[in-house]
Amino acid sequence: MKKFIIINIVVIVLLIVFLPPFARIQDMKKQLNDYEADIKLLKKQNVQLKNELHLLKTDPVYLEKVAREKMGVAKENEVIYKIK
Repeated sequence: MKKFIIINIVVIVLLIVFLPPFARIQDMKKQLNDYEADIKLLKKQNVQLKNELHLLKTDPVYLEKVAREKMGVAKENEVIYKIK
């Protein structure tokens, strides 16, 4: 009977000592996975932005399209009508 009580006490102490760090490790693993997903998304966005920058620097037709659509730039003697 004494051995059973001692074993139970040892098990409880071990659980008290090792369970919180284990939970923290699991939280940190989840956070790491979240960060890795964020990094993957940001790398994808970075590639898209680099491609757009390249187009803006090298393609005058694309540059004009972006200037007209996003910035409302008009050619000389041209009137822009915005329809909502």
